[in-house]
Amino acid sequence: MPMHSPAMLQCLGCKHYQGFQQSQMAQWNRSGYFRSSGSRDVNPDLEAERQTASFSVERLTTILDGGADNTRTRRAVEAVIHSDPGFSRENQYFQSQNERYEEAVRKAVLLKEKMHQMGWTEDGPETKYCYRALGGDLAFNVHRVFKNSILALGTDEQIAKWIPLADEYHIIGTYAQTELGHGTFLRGLETTAVFDISTQEFTLNTPKISAMKWWPGDMGRSATHAVVFAQLYIKGKCYGLHAFILQIRSLRDHSPAPGVIVGDIGPKMNFEHIDNGYLMLQNINIPRENMLSRFSQVLPDGTYVKRGSDQINYLTMIVTRVQMLWNEVIPMLLKACTIAIRYSAVRRQSKLNPGDPEAKILEYQTQQQKLLPLLATAYAFHFMNAYVNEFYNKGYTEIKQGNFDSLPELHALTSGLKAIITDYCTGGAEVCLRACGGHGYSALSGLPFLYTKLPASCTYEGENTVLFLQTARFLVKCLATVHSGQPIPPSAAYLSSVDSGKCQAWTKMDFLKPDIYAEAYRHRATRLLGNAATKLQTLVQSGAEQYEAWNKCTVQLVQAAKAHCYYIVVKNFIDTVEKLRNEAEIQKIVKHLCDLFALHGIFSNTGDFLHDGYMSGDQMDMVTASYLDLLAVIRNDAVPLVDAFDFTDENLNSALGSYDGHVYQRLYEWAQKSPTNQQVSQAYASYLKPLFQSALSKL
Repeated sequence: MPMHSPAMLQCLGCKHYQGFQQSQMAQWNRSGYFRSSGSRDVNPDLEAERQTASFSVERLTTILDGGADNTRTRRAVEAVIHSDPGFSRENQYFQSQNERYEEAVRKAVLLKEKMHQMGWTEDGPETKYCYRALGGDLAFNVHRVFKNSILALGTDEQIAKWIPLADEYHIIGTYAQTELGHGTFLRGLETTAVFDISTQEFTLNTPKISAMKWWPGDMGRSATHAVVFAQLYIKGKCYGLHAFILQIRSLRDHSPAPGVIVGDIGPKMNFEHIDNGYLMLQNINIPRENMLSRFSQVLPDGTYVKRGSDQINYLTMIVTRVQMLWNEVIPMLLKACTIAIRYSAVRRQSKLNPGDPEAKILEYQTQQQKLLPLLATAYAFHFMNAYVNEFYNKGYTEIKQGNFDSLPELHALTSGLKAIITDYCTGGAEVCLRACGGHGYSALSGLPFLYTKLPASCTYEGENTVLFLQTARFLVKCLATVHSGQPIPPSAAYLSSVDSGKCQAWTKMDFLKPDIYAEAYRHRATRLLGNAATKLQTLVQSGAEQYEAWNKCTVQLVQAAKAHCYYIVVKNFIDTVEKLRNEAEIQKIVKHLCDLFALHGIFSNTGDFLHDGYMSGDQMDMVTASYLDLLAVIRNDAVPLVDAFDFTDENLNSALGSYDGHVYQRLYEWAQKSPTNQQVSQAYASYLKPLFQSALSKL
């Protein structure tokens, strides 16, 4: 298990390492921060699970981290963060919205100081490890989006002016795109920016209530500046959506700038620590230089100069999607699985055999069916990181150099994966919560926090149904390209493959062969897309307008996009297993996870594979048999597999998911911290006392 040694702290270049003395290390040991079974008592049921692991948990952790050096750095960063009481999340579940916000701001400022003290940089690996250590419980998350939008859309001169100010927190930025009346449909945004040649300024307005910016994080109370998306008008002509930098609050007293109405939108389902806000603009004048102009520019005489694709405004959203999936969304599914599986290994309920002790609920096949496919899904999504980042980095570099050829594919791929990953992670968190019974409903389990936080990811940075349809539109174009004999983008190249027509599996063991289930998913994706495209073409040929025909096909188009994305994930999982050929033990267990992920998808969507006769009923029975066999196999390694995610107790912040497995003790101890248990309730004096006293004479 992770041991945050002095050498690890020194390797980070800590200038004040002498502050980490033996007393501090002893304190960590006493608190159980060093999570080995030798340093504190561990629930015997959980310890037994770890003793029978079929692989090295430590080795799998380093693979998940991308190498041993990354693991060492991450653990050292976590040790620094968790050793500072200023970053404690101990009372998080008992705080009000105002308290959560103030804590998030305080921690963000403290983290900046800590990073400077440790010599960590904003673009270094330590930043993402800090975010992981703190569970994302920080203010100024959208400040990073503000910076990314300037880096992506700004000129070198604009970057040189604004980024140093943002890096030093001399200004706090937000990203103002979504409006009260429009979200994902960017072309419908109503905020306007009119260029005045005589003053060389843009005048920004939100002309009606639906044009009000609504939802941007960090806007409600914190931000001093914003990147605002508005429709550009020059000499009465609209040139579409563009990004502008403007100041919304005073740097002297934080009051709203003249003509700016700004505030917090109020309580939400989660994200209490984030000040999501609203913004109205009334004749706000900004200089011509404040339009982000890497890809489009307004010259002094009002001439509009465009460089690049109409889709360039999607670039910032693409950047944000890629970062949110691996920094925010997927880790929450990993955490939910860790909590639910550890709890299921120590929670005993009922008996499997008369006369035996009560069984761990993880022994029940129904519990395995709930949790183990989610565990496989967590691994599948985690392993998509390298694939998407490689694809994204290549495309982003080309776009910055003025080559926009890869932008449509990059947008379609990140849209579809964002949608399918957030859908599955959101549903998975609920399954984990319900799998923990009544205790899962307690906020102290940590699961309600994950369960209520994840649904937002299905909406921000693009509503999922709309994103699936954008992916589908790209795929329909690719299918037309196949028929014309032109080259196809790499992510859709499978559409040109020759279809075998029938599944080639003859025994249940055949369904454990990656080529068998990969071909099944390829067949499904190709068939569903082909059916949707054929229906679309038929409607158009029968006289329907293109938009009308499209709307009548959207349910099938979404199905096709989902099938495409699932195939991409399955194929990448298979490729990941193949790359582990020199890690026999690890490859074996990861192969089991890959098999389970693939077969669960078939088991859960039998109609898709039976519909055209690609699979038979007998073959589906084989799938079911192999799938159920895998549940029993992976159950034996379930706890080690979540241990490999290597979350600290501080990071999980869960009474049910702690490394030592002492669930009941933690639930009771944490409940005592509630302010409601610290004093007599005011309700007693106001309402209960009169009732009780009136009854005293009768007792």
